[in-house]
Amino acid sequence: MSNIKKIALISTGGTIEKTYDALHGVLLNGTNVLDIMLAQLKLKGIMMTRIPLMNKDSLDMNDDDHTLIARTAEAMASIYDGVVIVHGTDRLQYSGERTLTQIPEPRVPIIFTGALRPFELRRTDAVQNLTESLLAVQLLQPGVYLSIHNQILKFPGVYKENGVFLQRPV
Repeated sequence: MSNIKKIALISTGGTIEKTYDALHGVLLNGTNVLDIMLAQLKLKGIMMTRIPLMNKDSLDMNDDDHTLIARTAEAMASIYDGVVIVHGTDRLQYSGERTLTQIPEPRVPIIFTGALRPFELRRTDAVQNLTESLLAVQLLQPGVYLSIHNQILKFPGVYKENGVFLQRPV
């Protein structure tokens, strides 16, 4: 019996994947940096499949995007041991809630994560949050969660206020 966990990593864009466009002087979702981040990690015991779903700032996401993310998570949760969704933090709570609505009783852990600062910046939370989410997806019971800044929050009731994620009592 193999102890290898099969993890689906769905990328949707967000600050974690932004890179600096020197020509225009702005941060953009133009290049996928997750592969660079993953190459720096020792991922013993997991086999990961990357699903590049979209590359959007979450402020640009709409209801159709949240539904697409939820349906993709549902499809991946049916065949993998866990699902990690890298998402922009501004509208992450809406995709998390939509995923819980789409899959009220997931058979595996589904973990959302993101970053408040891009991977390219010196003081980024990107690597920490990605690493913590990859550990969380292997340890948590089935459900829909957010793993960010050394905390695990369970949907429903996750929200962002003043740059901090919190959880309403259910």
